[in-house]
Amino acid sequence: MAMFGQQSRKDDGVSRSAAKVESSVEVPSYLASVASAPVRGMEDSRPATTMTPKGSESILAAGITIEGKIEGTGNVRVAGQFKGNVNVKGELTIEPGASIDGEVIADTVLVGGEVRGRILASSLVEFRESGTLIGDLKAGSLTVVAGSKMRGKVEFGWKEGEIEAAGNHDHTG
Repeated sequence: MAMFGQQSRKDDGVSRSAAKVESSVEVPSYLASVASAPVRGMEDSRPATTMTPKGSESILAAGITIEGKIEGTGNVRVAGQFKGNVNVKGELTIEPGASIDGEVIADTVLVGGEVRGRILASSLVEFRESGTLIGDLKAGSLTVVAGSKMRGKVEFGWKEGEIEAAGNHDHTG
Protein backbone atom coordinates (compact mmCIF):
# COMPACT_ATOMS: atom_id res chain seq x y z
CA MET A 1 0.00 0.00 0.00
CA ALA A 2 1.42 3.40 -0.97
CA MET A 3 0.64 6.42 1.18
CA PHE A 4 1.64 10.05 0.73
CA GLY A 5 3.31 9.45 -2.60
CA GLN A 6 5.66 6.78 -1.23
CA GLN A 7 6.06 3.54 -3.07
CA SER A 8 5.70 0.35 -1.15
CA ARG A 9 8.99 -0.82 0.30
CA LYS A 10 10.49 -3.87 -1.20
CA ASP A 11 13.95 -5.12 -0.36
CA ASP A 12 15.82 -2.60 -2.52
CA GLY A 13 19.18 -3.23 -0.82
CA VAL A 14 19.34 0.20 0.84
CA SER A 15 19.00 0.31 4.59
CA ARG A 16 16.67 2.91 6.03
CA SER A 17 19.50 4.49 8.12
CA ALA A 18 21.63 5.06 5.02
CA ALA A 19 18.91 7.05 3.26
CA LYS A 20 19.57 10.79 2.96
CA VAL A 21 17.26 12.91 5.07
CA GLU A 22 16.42 16.38 3.83
CA SER A 23 14.37 18.95 5.66
CA SER A 24 13.29 22.49 5.02
CA VAL A 25 14.05 25.23 7.52
CA GLU A 26 11.74 28.17 8.07
CA VAL A 27 13.72 31.39 8.62
CA PRO A 28 12.18 34.07 10.86
CA SER A 29 11.63 37.40 9.10
CA TYR A 30 14.16 39.22 11.32
CA LEU A 31 16.89 36.85 10.05
CA ALA A 32 15.85 36.89 6.40
CA SER A 33 18.43 39.56 5.50
CA VAL A 34 21.30 37.58 7.11
CA ALA A 35 23.35 35.53 4.66
CA SER A 36 22.41 31.91 5.01
CA ALA A 37 24.92 29.25 5.99
CA PRO A 38 24.82 25.67 4.80
CA VAL A 39 22.63 23.47 6.97
CA ARG A 40 24.11 20.18 8.14
CA GLY A 41 22.25 17.18 9.42
CA MET A 42 22.41 16.41 13.13
CA GLU A 43 24.24 13.16 12.40
CA ASP A 44 27.14 15.15 10.86
CA SER A 45 29.71 15.54 13.65
CA ARG A 46 32.26 17.47 11.57
CA PRO A 47 32.97 20.99 12.87
CA ALA A 48 31.62 23.86 10.79
CA THR A 49 34.32 25.57 8.75
CA THR A 50 34.66 29.14 7.61
CA MET A 51 36.34 30.45 4.51
CA THR A 52 39.56 32.27 5.31
CA PRO A 53 42.12 33.65 2.90
CA LYS A 54 45.16 32.03 4.57
CA GLY A 55 44.31 28.47 5.58
CA SER A 56 43.87 28.35 9.35
CA GLU A 57 43.22 31.91 10.52
CA SER A 58 41.37 33.28 13.54
CA ILE A 59 39.76 36.70 13.20
CA LEU A 60 38.88 39.36 15.78
CA ALA A 61 36.36 41.35 13.75
CA ALA A 62 36.06 45.12 13.50
CA GLY A 63 33.76 46.61 16.14
CA ILE A 64 34.75 43.98 18.74
CA THR A 65 36.84 44.74 21.85
CA ILE A 66 38.37 41.86 23.80
CA GLU A 67 40.60 41.88 26.86
CA GLY A 68 42.66 38.80 27.71
CA LYS A 69 45.38 36.65 26.16
CA ILE A 70 45.79 35.03 22.73
CA GLU A 71 48.08 31.99 22.48
CA GLY A 72 48.39 29.21 19.95
CA THR A 73 49.52 28.00 16.58
CA GLY A 74 48.11 29.47 13.38
CA ASN A 75 47.45 32.85 11.86
CA VAL A 76 45.53 35.59 13.69
CA ARG A 77 43.93 38.68 12.12
CA VAL A 78 42.88 41.58 14.38
CA ALA A 79 40.44 44.09 12.91
CA GLY A 80 38.97 45.20 16.26
CA GLN A 81 40.52 46.21 19.58
CA PHE A 82 42.51 43.78 21.77
CA LYS A 83 43.95 44.47 25.23
CA GLY A 84 46.42 41.85 26.39
CA ASN A 85 49.35 39.78 25.20
CA VAL A 86 49.47 37.85 21.94
CA ASN A 87 51.78 34.85 21.49
CA VAL A 88 51.27 32.86 18.28
CA LYS A 89 53.36 30.52 16.15
CA GLY A 90 52.29 31.96 12.83
CA GLU A 91 51.37 35.29 11.30
CA LEU A 92 49.66 38.12 13.18
CA THR A 93 47.96 40.79 11.07
CA ILE A 94 46.77 44.05 12.63
CA GLU A 95 44.36 45.64 10.16
CA PRO A 96 44.10 49.43 9.60
CA GLY A 97 41.88 50.87 12.34
CA ALA A 98 42.60 47.96 14.70
CA SER A 99 44.67 48.16 17.87
CA ILE A 100 46.55 45.90 20.27
CA ASP A 101 47.56 47.14 23.70
CA GLY A 102 50.09 44.59 25.00
CA GLU A 103 53.11 42.48 24.08
CA VAL A 104 53.09 40.77 20.68
CA ILE A 105 55.15 37.64 19.96
CA ALA A 106 54.75 35.92 16.57
CA ASP A 107 56.73 34.54 13.67
CA THR A 108 55.54 37.35 11.38
CA VAL A 109 53.73 40.57 12.32
CA LEU A 110 52.00 42.76 9.71
CA VAL A 111 51.13 46.13 11.24
CA GLY A 112 48.40 48.17 9.53
CA GLY A 113 46.79 49.40 12.75
CA GLU A 114 48.25 50.45 16.09
CA VAL A 115 50.31 48.48 18.61
CA ARG A 116 51.05 49.87 22.08
CA GLY A 117 53.64 47.53 23.54
CA ARG A 118 56.61 45.43 22.49
CA ILE A 119 56.74 43.42 19.25
CA LEU A 120 59.01 40.36 19.07
CA ALA A 121 59.01 38.53 15.72
CA SER A 122 61.34 35.65 14.85
CA SER A 123 60.92 36.28 11.11
CA LEU A 124 59.44 39.55 9.82
CA VAL A 125 57.73 42.71 10.97
CA GLU A 126 56.14 44.74 8.18
CA PHE A 127 54.75 48.23 8.77
CA ARG A 128 52.10 49.20 6.27
CA GLU A 129 51.22 52.82 5.44
CA SER A 130 48.78 53.16 8.36
CA GLY A 131 50.87 51.10 10.81
CA THR A 132 51.87 52.58 14.18
CA LEU A 133 53.99 51.19 17.02
CA ILE A 134 54.48 52.84 20.38
CA GLY A 135 56.97 50.50 22.00
CA ASP A 136 60.09 48.47 21.26
CA LEU A 137 60.61 46.04 18.40
CA LYS A 138 62.91 43.06 17.81
CA ALA A 139 62.68 41.18 14.53
CA GLY A 140 64.60 39.00 12.15
CA SER A 141 63.67 41.34 9.31
CA LEU A 142 61.93 44.72 9.13
CA THR A 143 59.99 46.33 6.30
CA VAL A 144 58.76 49.91 6.70
CA VAL A 145 56.40 51.60 4.23
CA ALA A 146 56.30 55.39 3.94
CA GLY A 147 53.61 56.86 6.17
CA SER A 148 54.00 54.38 9.04
CA LYS A 149 55.00 55.63 12.50
CA MET A 150 57.06 54.27 15.37
CA ARG A 151 58.32 55.48 18.71
CA GLY A 152 60.67 53.14 20.58
CA LYS A 153 63.83 51.06 20.29
CA VAL A 154 64.34 48.85 17.21
CA GLU A 155 66.57 45.81 16.74
CA PHE A 156 66.44 43.75 13.54
CA GLY A 157 68.59 41.55 11.33
CA TRP A 158 68.93 38.78 13.92
CA LYS A 159 68.71 35.14 12.91
CA GLU A 160 66.12 32.96 14.59
CA GLY A 161 67.31 32.16 18.12
CA GLU A 162 69.57 35.22 18.30
CA ILE A 163 66.62 37.45 19.16
CA GLU A 164 66.00 35.68 22.47
CA ALA A 165 69.75 35.66 23.24
CA ALA A 166 69.97 39.37 22.46
CA GLY A 167 67.12 40.03 24.90
CA ASN A 168 69.29 38.65 27.71
CA HIS A 169 72.17 41.04 26.92
CA ASP A 170 70.49 44.44 27.04
CA HIS A 171 73.33 47.00 26.88
CA THR A 172 71.29 50.10 27.70
CA GLY A 173 72.43 51.95 30.73
